[in-house]
Amino acid sequence: MSARRRKKSELPHKLCPVCQRPFAWRKKWARDWERVRYCSERCRRARPRADER
Repeated sequence: MSARRRKKSELPHKLCPVCQRPFAWRKKWARDWERVRYCSERCRRARPRADER
């Protein structure tokens, strides 16, 4: 039997601290969802650095 698919609106969401856009849970982040902070690799690279503050 296949697992029940969820609508995107039912998935957990977070707010990206760089672009301020909401992003939804993805299967590839299943193990690391608690540690995911950025919506994309581009935002992760653009994050403010400690030495730039």
